Amino acid sequence: MEPGPASQLRARGLRVTRPRLAVLAVLEEARAGQQHLPVSAIVERARARAGALSTQAVYDGLEALTRSGLVRRIEPAGSPARFEARVGDNHHHLVCRSCGHTTDVDCTVGTAPCLTPASTAGFVVDEAEVVFWGRCESCASQAAGASPEAPAQLPVLDASLPDAPVSATSAAAPPIPDDREASR
Repeated sequence: MEPGPASQLRARGLRVTRPRLAVLAVLEEARAGQQHLPVSAIVERARARAGALSTQAVYDGLEALTRSGLVRRIEPAGSPARFEARVGDNHHHLVCRSCGHTTDVDCTVGTAPCLTPASTAGFVVDEAEVVFWGRCESCASQAAGASPEAPAQLPVLDASLPDAPVSATSAAAPPIPDDREASR
C-alpha cells in the first residue's frame, strides 16, 4: 500500500498544506491516465478539489514538490512546462509534433542512465532525458486522410524590396515604389 499524500510530503520534509495536497492529488490522478499537465490544467483541477487557491500557491506547491522529487517537470521544446507524478524510474517521453500530446515511454535500454554519451567531459552521468518526437495516432491518421489539395506555398522574397515577403501567387503584381527612390 502506497503512503497517502500527507505522508509523502512529511517523508520529504515538506509541510502539509492544502495547496500541496491538492496539487499532488491532481498529479497522482493524472498519472493513472499518463497525463502530463501544464500549470493551467493543474490550477483548474486543484481548485475543483480544494476550493479557492491562488495561481501563485499552485506554482509554489509545484516548486516544492519538484524540488523534493515528488513531481517531475518536463519542458518539451515549443511547449509550456508540464508536470507529472511518475518519478524515479528514468522514463522518457513521446511528444506529438502536431497536437503536443505527451506520453511516457520506458527507458530505452537497461537502467539509468540507459544511454552513454560519446564523452562525459568529466561529468558523472546518472540520468539521460530523451524526448522522442513524431505524430500521435490521431494526428497521423488525420494527416493520412487529408485531401490532396494544392500544397501551401511558402512566401517568396521580392529581390527589388529588401526583406519584403510577397506571396508566390502575387509575384506578378506591380512593384511597390521604394521610399528611398523618392527621397533622392
